Order: sequence, then structure tokens, then C-alpha cells
Amino acid sequence: MITCAAAPPRPGPSPAAATAPAAPARSPAPSAARSSVEAARTARGRRMALRGLAGSGPGSRGPLDEAVAADKEREAPAVVVAGATPEDDEEDEGRSRGLLRWDGFSAWLHCVCVVGFDLELGQAVEVIYPQHSRLTDKEKTNICYLSFPDSNSGCLGDTQFCFRFRQSSGRRVSLHCLLDQFDKDLPVYLKKDPAYFYGYVYFRQVRDKTLKRGYFQKSLVLISKLPYIHFFHTVLKQIAPEYFEKNEPYLEAACNDVDRWPAPVPGKTLYLPIMGVVMKVRIPTCHDKPGTTQIVQLTQQGDAHISVILPTVHEVDLFRCFCPVFLHSQMLWELVLLGEPLVVMAPSPSESSETVLALVNCISPLKYFSDFRPYFTIHDSEFKEYTTRTQAPPSVILGVTNPFFAKTLQHWPHIIRIGDLKPAGEIPKQVKVKKLKNLKTLDSKPGVYTSYKPYLNRDEDIIKQLQKGVQQKRPSEAQSVILRRYFLELTQSFIIPLERYVASLMPLQKSISPWKSPPQLRQFLPEEFMKTLEKTGPQLTSRIKGDWIGLYRHFLKSPNFDGWFKTRRKEMTQKLEALHLEALCEEDLLLWTQKHTEVETVDLVLKLKNKLLQADREHLPVKPDTMEKLRTHIDAIILALPEDLQGILLKTSMT
Repeated sequence: MITCAAAPPRPGPSPAAATAPAAPARSPAPSAARSSVEAARTARGRRMALRGLAGSGPGSRGPLDEAVAADKEREAPAVVVAGATPEDDEEDEGRSRGLLRWDGFSAWLHCVCVVGFDLELGQAVEVIYPQHSRLTDKEKTNICYLSFPDSNSGCLGDTQFCFRFRQSSGRRVSLHCLLDQFDKDLPVYLKKDPAYFYGYVYFRQVRDKTLKRGYFQKSLVLISKLPYIHFFHTVLKQIAPEYFEKNEPYLEAACNDVDRWPAPVPGKTLYLPIMGVVMKVRIPTCHDKPGTTQIVQLTQQGDAHISVILPTVHEVDLFRCFCPVFLHSQMLWELVLLGEPLVVMAPSPSESSETVLALVNCISPLKYFSDFRPYFTIHDSEFKEYTTRTQAPPSVILGVTNPFFAKTLQHWPHIIRIGDLKPAGEIPKQVKVKKLKNLKTLDSKPGVYTSYKPYLNRDEDIIKQLQKGVQQKRPSEAQSVILRRYFLELTQSFIIPLERYVASLMPLQKSISPWKSPPQLRQFLPEEFMKTLEKTGPQLTSRIKGDWIGLYRHFLKSPNFDGWFKTRRKEMTQKLEALHLEALCEEDLLLWTQKHTEVETVDLVLKLKNKLLQADREHLPVKPDTMEKLRTHIDAIILALPEDLQGILLKTSMT
């Protein structure tokens, strides 16, 4: 049973509250604070004072109300998801994490589904585990259709692929898990998107004469918010083949193993046992150097019990996916960077999903902020939205296998048509760039169909290096390392000038005063940024020539720039708030209160508490000792006040 505490309402701060100074230097104190202090002189007025303080003044975002709400939350019974059994309330014996049953499972997975084929109903969800897991009818329908290859794919044997679908808008999001706090330490491209689920599929289709249809067709599907593609595919390889032999009891045992896993903490080496196999993994952090892996791949002496060591949790075999198109890899990098509508037409879901994920991954460490669907079908709930001709194609990357899309998406500006991906070591036949008008028939040859003209000149060195690797039968893993490093250097050369300019928008630290609101960031001015490129542009770090200015102008209008800048602006604003807190801690606040009235002192205490609540709620990058200093300041100020006021303010102090 999933048992989570109901999250208290967290309204966004009003403009006044967000920018309210920690304490005015000489301004008159709010009348509400004064009346509250007077009311506190009588025992009968103390409760009124408490409420009056919580709902007034510039610092009246409601810190006291929030503290009271937090107390109520601690006292209230946990919200129990319907459909769970009473025994699920019990914590596993020996579990030291303090989590309830299935909380450990929920940190990694939303649920596990088994999708089978029914002659009358078609695809149908046969099993959802744990049984209390909630999926809307729309989500179940999407999972059903996305868990099976299109009939034309002809996938015999075992096939693995991945899909991504929208979470239903009606789904309740008021329940939250404390494990979400780990999200803040992840690289931006691995952060969970609350609006989407990933589905990781292990599909089996084998001949079976005992069945009317003549084939056994079934998929084991892991539904998760985590974009750990390589990790979950590895998990499925370990459990799916045996599940198809042993059925539900085996699945239940595997889910119980997952429930005992440690939390997915970034930066920590994790040992994850699953059905007799122990996997060693490390989830990257935002502090890792891009392009490196921190986990030691060689099994140490003490690691004799480790069965599987994963050097990555999220990366795909980049070279295998780009192999048919590596002559055009730089052009595809531009299309992804600019958020252009892009379709990948492949013979199977495995190839379509791997290629889409490789495209999204090629601009790392930038996050691809638009939608992408590794495997998309005509039954998808967004089919009409994405295939309509009444408006321009949206900024999205679609992976499709149904030949029907060759006509339906003919109006899309960029289409990659690939054949079967060759095993590592085979020399790939390179597809050509072709005009869109040539994509008329369902059996069109593989190629990149676009009229796009790249802004940058093609880098011949990387092409020669990869071609040489193919001729020398260099392993695909080594080729992927070369290609990934090339994309990383290209992306970094592009983004460094933007990072440098955005950093210049930050106010100087000396302009931060403890007695004023934190200063605002300067506005991003495109033309001002363009002027910086002459001396500090990508030419400092990249040998590639071309129209970099044109590429930047196009990028500044793209969803990827919008998402990147919003993220950077939020980080910088939080940094300013943290610096403001540090400036407050360096002040002698007790001395300040001796020169001001009780009303002004109470107002200061409320605002300092509001700052603490904000730092905790928004995960501000504040040093632990700064928070402790601020609490010490608050306690010292309260203890210097008369006893009647102490009683009120101490009741609302944060514990």
C-alpha cells in the first residue's frame, strides 16, 4: 500500500511576499503587528494575536498559518490509497529507512503491467502490480497500444523498447513522496517530468499451436517517472524471461525485491538485488563532470557478489543509432538543438525508440525541453493533435513504425527513414539527404528527407574518425564514446557563450543588503548577447566554421532556449535569495532589535521565519550552518522579548 502524507497547500508567494525586505531599517511597522503585540498583553488575546500576525503585513505570506498547517499535517492520519489491504500498512521487519510498505517500490516505479492479446478485446492489461496502483482508463489504453509492436513490424522472439506518454490531466498530484527531494541533485536532463510516464517494454512473440491465434504474445511493462532507459532495460532482461515461464508469483517476488531497494540517491553507489542478481549502479549528479562516468567498472575484490555493473543508467548505444546517418549527425544535432519537428520512421519499435532517445541525448548536457515520443502509434491519445494539417507541426520528435505515417506526416519538415540497424562491426550504408517531395510512397528508401540547410559547416574530421573505426571493426561502445564526446564538445562550445552572458546578468554581491529585497537579475537582451560573440564566441573552443550567429538567433526563438533560460533564471534567483540569507546572518540582529520597537521586532521575527520556510520549500542553495545561525538569531530575539510575546512566537517556531 502506498501511504503518503497529504501535502499542505503551498501557494506561490505573492509579489509582495517574494520581494519583501527582511526588515525595514526605519519604516513604520505594520499596524497589524502593533495590534497583535498589544493583544498579546492579555492572556485572552494571545490566540487572536497569533492569527492576526499570520495574516497581515508585507511578510504575511502566512508563515504562522503554514506552521500551524504543518502541525496539523503531523497530527492528521496518513492518506491511504483505496484498494490497499490492512496488512500492507506494516513496515517490513528490519527496514531501517522508516518507509512504509511499497514506498521503496514507488521511488523507482509507478507500477508493473502485463499486457496480453485477447482475440475479442485485442490488447488488454491483464495484471497491474502492486494491485493498489492507480492508472486512469486513458492511461491504460495508451499502455495497451504502446506495449505491442505494430502488426507490420513482424517482431518474432523477444523485443525491448521504450515509450513515453502523457499523464492524465485528471490524476491527483496532491500526494507526494519525500524521495522527490533527490530530484534537485540530478542533472537537468535526468529530472523527472511530472506530466509524463515512461514505459519500458519486454515483448515476447513466439509460435504456439495450442493458442487459437497461433502465437503467444505478451509484454511485461515497467511504468516509471524515471528516464533511466539503460537501467530499466537491464532490469527487464533479468526478470522478463523467467516471468513468462513462472507467471504472477515470480512477478510479485520481483516487486518485493524492488521495494527493498535503497532510494535512488544521485551520486551514491547503489547495490540493487533482483531475483538472485545484484546490480551495481550510480545515478549521476548535477556536480559530475559531463561526459564522465564515476562508477568503477572493474569488479573489486569485495564485489565478488556483484552480477551486473552498469556504467550508465540512462545512455543508449549512440553510434548504433546514428550509424546509418552519421554523415549527417551534425545537421541532426542542429535540428534537435533548435526544437524542430522531427519524425523517425523505423521498421520496429526497438529501432524507433533507440533512435529518438539517441537524438534527444545528442544535445546533452542541455535538456531537450519539447515533447518526444520514442514510439508513437495511430492509437495514441495525441495522434490527432500531432498529425493535424490545420496548423504547423509542433516541436516534437516522434518515433513511428506504421507505414501509414508516411502519408499522414508527409507535411512534416524533417523525416528520418531508417532500415534495420546493423549489428556492431558491419559497415553501414549511409543514407542521403533527400527532398521531401520524394517521400511519396510507403516503400520509400531510407534517407533524411528535409530541405533544411545547416548553419554550420560539416566537420569532416569526426566523419573520418568514425569511418576509420568501422573499417578497423572498432567496438560500437568505443565508437559511441567518440561520438558522444564530439556532441558534448559541440554543445558546450555552443552553450558556454550563453552561460557567460547570463552570468553577467547577476547583480554584484556588494549590492545585496540584508535590509532590502534581494536585487533583480538584469534582462536578457538578444542583441547585447550577439555583440559578445565577436570576442567570446564559440570560435574560442570549436574548430567548426559556419553561421554561428544565425544558429544562435534561431535558438533564441526555440523551446529549448526558453526552457534552459527559465531553469538558469530560477537557479540564479535562488542563489540571490541564499546570498541574502547569508548577509542577514552576518548582521547583529539582537543589537538591531534593541534600537527598535517591539512591534518592529515581531515583524522581523515573522519575516525571518518566512525566509526559513522559503529556503526549505524551494531547496535554496544555503549552507547548513547559515540556516542554523538564522534559527539561533530568531531564538535569541524571541528570548529578549517580554514573556507574553515569547509564548506566542515560540509556539510558532520551526522545529
